Amino acid sequence: MSPIHNASAAGYDWFKSSYSSGDNNCVESAKVPGIVPVRDSKNPEGPALSFQPEAWGAFLNLVKGSDVTPL
Repeated sequence: MSPIHNASAAGYDWFKSSYSSGDNNCVESAKVPGIVPVRDSKNPEGPALSFQPEAWGAFLNLVKGSDVTPL
């Protein structure tokens, strides 16, 4: 995981899930070759994180599955 500087993330076409509510309590992502950028919709000018596609997919599978143990 690494941060994306705001200047490099400015040109991305950010989107939220169609399941998101309209209150900006969401994460946004963009379609970028080779990485999965993610940012907080409440702070679009703030930092974004980038993940390798495989790591992001594994995270989503874990969250969607029943193997998640509460902290």
